Amino acid sequence: MDGFLAALVISFGVIFVAELGDKSQLMAMTFATRFKPWPVLIGITIATAVVHLVSVGIGYGLGAALPTGWISLAGGLAFLAFGAWTLRGDTLTDEEKAKAERTTGSAIFAVSVAFFLAELGDKTMLATITLATNHGWFGTWLGSTIGMVAADALAILVGRMLGKRLPEKAIKYGAAALFVIFGVWLLVEAIAELTG
Repeated sequence: MDGFLAALVISFGVIFVAELGDKSQLMAMTFATRFKPWPVLIGITIATAVVHLVSVGIGYGLGAALPTGWISLAGGLAFLAFGAWTLRGDTLTDEEKAKAERTTGSAIFAVSVAFFLAELGDKTMLATITLATNHGWFGTWLGSTIGMVAADALAILVGRMLGKRLPEKAIKYGAAALFVIFGVWLLVEAIAELTG
């Protein structure tokens, strides 16, 4: 149990600190301006749990790395699509907007996919792989997942507060711009890795 607690506490602390100011926190804030907080948090938790399970599997079992260049390329294209989707939302009727806000399934899916793609090959995944090579896999997985979700929950709170104070157009254009920035960021990472 000592090894489990050490892995849990160390991985929680490392990932929580690594996540502060990371693009994932900005994504959480952005999603929180568009969707209700619980579906965003659920989506983040699902994606984080899966990515960190893969990470500890690699770190603990194989000690190898994923081909992050192609993953970043797919993630970059997905974020550009999210940016366009955010701008397209302008044409929804009031009834459709109300229905979209009530539909938590599509928000959970969108957030899960976005976070899954963004986290593959990210510093928190690499940190989790590294932690899993030295500590037990379960404690590392649990601690890293809780650490990331806790950091992103803070971003969701900030995003919700901004969403209540900013006009809808500012939120829409700001969110679209952030998704495009994330997309370009991932594409640049992918090109650098694939050509380097």
